[in-house]
Amino acid sequence: MSMSDSAYSLFVQQQTDRGIDVEQVKARLKELKVETPSWGYGDSGTRFKVFKQVGVPRNPFEKLDDAAQVHRLTGICPSVALHIPWDKVDDYDQLQQHAASLNLTLGAINPNLFQDDDYIFGSLCNSNPAIRRRAVEHMLECIEIARTVNSSIISLWLADGTNYPGQDSIRGRKHRLLETLTEVYQALDPNMRLLIEYKFFEPAFYHTDLGDWGMAYNMALKLGDQAQVLVDTGHHAQGTNVEQIVAYLLDEQKLGGFHFNNRKYADDDLIVGSVNPYELFLIFYQILDAHADANKGIQQTAENIAYMIDQSHCIEPKIPAMIRSVLNVHTQYAKALLINLDEVKAAQEKQDVLGAENAVREAFEFDVTPLLHVVREEMGVPINPMRAYLESGYADSIKPRGKGGASW
Repeated sequence: MSMSDSAYSLFVQQQTDRGIDVEQVKARLKELKVETPSWGYGDSGTRFKVFKQVGVPRNPFEKLDDAAQVHRLTGICPSVALHIPWDKVDDYDQLQQHAASLNLTLGAINPNLFQDDDYIFGSLCNSNPAIRRRAVEHMLECIEIARTVNSSIISLWLADGTNYPGQDSIRGRKHRLLETLTEVYQALDPNMRLLIEYKFFEPAFYHTDLGDWGMAYNMALKLGDQAQVLVDTGHHAQGTNVEQIVAYLLDEQKLGGFHFNNRKYADDDLIVGSVNPYELFLIFYQILDAHADANKGIQQTAENIAYMIDQSHCIEPKIPAMIRSVLNVHTQYAKALLINLDEVKAAQEKQDVLGAENAVREAFEFDVTPLLHVVREEMGVPINPMRAYLESGYADSIKPRGKGGASW
């Protein structure tokens, strides 16, 4: 028996003794799907400077080529989110066919309502009806693109807000947003969802029209069942209990998806799990707890979450950074699957504070490397995706693209 076989055998025995079905854990790990963003492969960066890199994609087709490397090596990233107009093409059927040739599908469509000069004072909330009309038409265009590429998700981040007291009517902007989003919502196909993101500041610094999860939830509630909240793990104030937000939205059956990243101060776009892996683990704990709930609606909400990466890597090489992000998600999901929920609930019922906390934390402290190696081996992907990429020669093969490809 090799050292790796021995480590895995010990791991299985440990989990069996704890009442964990390792085969079921492996099945869930193989089922996880994490969507990567097209913009994470192109030249992008901080608010101050884009450090252009050699070999970045020059068009959406090359973005898909790079995304295919991440999926080939990890096995859990079969779809790619598009941002319009960054990924606008003349023929979306051709783009979809290119994706299919790479064993990929096209995922969430992300409208851009923040980079046009007309949007200096807002888009869907703008006091100028002509600009609001332009923003709605762009949203409708994105729904049509989603229809063409068989995407079921419109993912909305709204930059609207104001910088000074009195600049505009806060309540008036709220009403305009409901009016414009109602028209957008009514244009959705029955299989589509509108995922509403929130952010408490930036680029607006006095007030943001969708400043927190409660505002996004309220808007989704008013629109209907096809509208849900998207949680960006970086869009929170210091000390915010993100897993409580996740649990609340799950219980209300209004959690639609995640944009995974990490932060130290604010919306830093750091690799997910690089700063606070325990938070990521605890988020998955809440999702798995909801998945086991007797309420079918809550179960279905947990099963229908769209897991998406949203990172614009600035100083990191694009593809390795994306691989690291995906591997961090897979690792924390694996650890969360080791939580014995029955043990946690038993301790909760006895009001055993330390027992309940230990039942959660114990799972986090396991080394899941042997488990993930076996899972990847059974999936037919490299057991060490990062090493496989670095040894593949792909980074050298894309150098002829030159420097400064498809920038924002």
